[in-house]
Amino acid sequence: MLLALACSFQTNHNSVMKTIAFFGATGMLGQPVANELALQGFEVRALLRDPSKAEGQLHPDIRILKGDLKDKAAVNRTLEGSDLAYISLSVDPATGRKDYQPEREGVQALLQAAGKHSIKGVGYLSSLVQRYQGMQGFDWWAFELKNQTVRRIRESGLPYLLFYPSTFMENFDQGNYRQGNRITLAGKSEHPMHFIAGRDYARQVSQAFRQFEGQSREYVIQGPQAYTADEAAAIFTQYFEREQLSISKLPYGLLGFLGNFTNTFNYGAKIVKALNRYPEKFEAAETWNALGKPQITLRAYAQAGGAAAWNKPAAVPDQKTE
Repeated sequence: MLLALACSFQTNHNSVMKTIAFFGATGMLGQPVANELALQGFEVRALLRDPSKAEGQLHPDIRILKGDLKDKAAVNRTLEGSDLAYISLSVDPATGRKDYQPEREGVQALLQAAGKHSIKGVGYLSSLVQRYQGMQGFDWWAFELKNQTVRRIRESGLPYLLFYPSTFMENFDQGNYRQGNRITLAGKSEHPMHFIAGRDYARQVSQAFRQFEGQSREYVIQGPQAYTADEAAAIFTQYFEREQLSISKLPYGLLGFLGNFTNTFNYGAKIVKALNRYPEKFEAAETWNALGKPQITLRAYAQAGGAAAWNKPAAVPDQKTE
């Protein structure tokens, strides 16, 4: 089944091989994209603070460079000789507005460095729910950070590919919804979300880079089915046989109260409120036409074993670090 779905996204490569400088390759959403790009024949150069995290997680053809976005020399090494850059970063829930943010200060430094190299374009993972910023009086610095990063990329003078995905299925087994052996929800999920699998998103990113000829594009990324958080959690726990999971429900007021005391709970309260209330509409028709329709349903994602099954590299021999 996995092979059949992979084949459905196969297209011919552009005649010129493209080298991609990748920032955030071992993240929950970076890993499937980095692996798919390597699988499709792109030369991927990944800057990693901790190269040991790549072991068994990244495709063997990915070139690993040690460093982070604070290290200007490492950033320049990663960009040197690359045609494109792809940014897959996020806010650490334990941090606050005044802390160093790779998705803010790091991206700003990266864009400045890109001007010194032959970078022909930048891809950036944003989000769809960040559009909730300013709606119904909602104001959160983390969403403003994402909006600010989008503005900086648009104003950088570099062609760009911007991706605005709905909620990822990976959140149920690796991300925000998962707390130990429980899927934890809070408050009322008011609107269905078009859950997308990281593997499908990765195929769409790969296709966008294959088609890229220097023109800026912005893509809404949505999966084939829409569910509220409660409906999706019920499906995932029913069909995810790798582990026995249960669903717990917290009053949103409790989560909001705890958010007054720690950054982590504050992050949780803010993102849950936005996800619960953002009136997501289906907007991905143009993306599907251009990049291919996502194939993975939430049930299929869970039945196969989640991210561990869908996002693993084709092979995992030892990798060399520079």
